[in-house]
Amino acid sequence: MSKDVSGWADPTLDSVRGTETPKDPSKGYVALLGWSVNAIKAAQKFDRRYIVVAPDWAADFCEANHIPFIPWDFARLNDRSMEIAQRLKDEGVDVAIPLFEETVEWSGAINSILMDQPRMYGQSILFRDKALMKRRAQLGGIRVGIFEEAHEKDDVIRFMKRVNQTLLKLDGDPDDPIHVKAFDKAGCLGHRMIRTVEDIDNIPGEEYPLLMESHLDGWEFAVEAWIHDGEIKFLNISEYVTLGYSVFVPATHELESWRNAITKQIEKLIKTFDIKFGQIHPEYFVTADGEMYFGEVAYRPPGFKAFELIEKAYGFSAYQASILVFDPKSTKEEVDAFFPRAVEDAKGYAGCFGVYPRRRVVSALEMPKETTEHPYFDSHELVAPAQETVPDRSAFGTHWGLVFFFGDDPIKLRDLLKAQEELDFYV
Repeated sequence: MSKDVSGWADPTLDSVRGTETPKDPSKGYVALLGWSVNAIKAAQKFDRRYIVVAPDWAADFCEANHIPFIPWDFARLNDRSMEIAQRLKDEGVDVAIPLFEETVEWSGAINSILMDQPRMYGQSILFRDKALMKRRAQLGGIRVGIFEEAHEKDDVIRFMKRVNQTLLKLDGDPDDPIHVKAFDKAGCLGHRMIRTVEDIDNIPGEEYPLLMESHLDGWEFAVEAWIHDGEIKFLNISEYVTLGYSVFVPATHELESWRNAITKQIEKLIKTFDIKFGQIHPEYFVTADGEMYFGEVAYRPPGFKAFELIEKAYGFSAYQASILVFDPKSTKEEVDAFFPRAVEDAKGYAGCFGVYPRRRVVSALEMPKETTEHPYFDSHELVAPAQETVPDRSAFGTHWGLVFFFGDDPIKLRDLLKAQEELDFYV
């Protein structure tokens, strides 16, 4: 007797409404690695065949909504890893597209088989291992801060002392902070700023080994670049208001004035990492004296719903853009015609704010009037609290949901996003 999955049906999906865009058999067939309903919606509205590779908990939803699906557990790569590559090859898939940090290595392993290019797997490891990534960047003549690996607490103490000794600190001067990060996690996960030995004591043993970096004073920003045949086809600059809290696109005129210099840095990155196609998300610092330092690069969509912000600002689907540049059967003309002009063609500025409860105990979600009554307020995805006691934030922590804004003045939007930090959303 077959299982009833009708309760999982989503009436907003084109596959359910019968409005899915017809697929072109002469174009590539793509595998989406990881679970993203927004990526699936974009694929349904695009002309490429697609299949979703996600954990088996997605099976009922996919069956109910007529979504082509292969279950796969993205645990650590192991001896069975090549099974999924062979399965996708037998299915006729041309390329695997990573949607999350945890699937980047998988896509490299799979694409090395699908495209018969063994180096792709090694390249994917560079995108995941932050220490290897920075060494490769250095070899390519890209500026990076001081960095080392730590295997235990004493390594962090030694590194902090050495960095401050290098900066010629005197007794009594406050120490410069350092940063520690997980080797292979996305963005803010496991990221801590260390100012004192007590901060080092708070790092749990299971977070080692980790990467240590010197602190760079400067303007941190992110880039989303779509690459086809080794060339940048579209470059967006995302401006952080407060790291871990808020971001908006396009950037202010002040940051956009750096576009030519930023473009040259991305071209150097493409050459250094030998990137032929796909979408990258690097982060940089501009210091007070105008030097640009490389932070890290991810080979996947960014966090904080940046793809959704880009779509809101420009009107094109960033997920479809990724399918297009990953597809080996896409033509140069097709790719060039897809993208708008950066900044000039934006219809406005889109930003979001990640909400963290400011109280220790909360009982309800209460949207502040200063937020909802502002003309730039667009929507939010916050839900009522599932528990009353707010867990301690370790490192940068995970936000409880995003609030979205859209308007025509980047300065007004930047100030609005900054002002959200003083408001209580959970009371």
